[in-house]
Amino acid sequence: MTAEWLVLRPAADSGAGKNLIDALSVAHPTFLTKEEIDDVAVPVQILAPETDPRFTPELKEHANRVIPTLGVEYDYQYFPGLVHGFSCRADENNEKEKRGLERAKNAVSGWFGQMLHGR
Repeated sequence: MTAEWLVLRPAADSGAGKNLIDALSVAHPTFLTKEEIDDVAVPVQILAPETDPRFTPELKEHANRVIPTLGVEYDYQYFPGLVHGFSCRADENNEKEKRGLERAKNAVSGWFGQMLHGR
């Protein structure tokens, strides 16, 4: 499996009349491309830290401009003061990072609960 399959590629239309997945959530995405954003075909949630050399301001702007036009549910959550990796490498002794980690966990849980079990 290549790195490109670890971001939004599974959310693209498979072309076989059925999507590979039903919904997707991604935090501080790495290796994301504009083409992946353009091809989103299922509900998608993005958890974005303020500082992220991988999910650049240009990619954030592109996602927030394009995904709402694709006819899928979209949830973009911004995490001010946090950096790339906040949702998996947070320092639990740092209150801001700990709150961000908890918020991200709750956001993902709620997202999948709504997108998968609320249908």
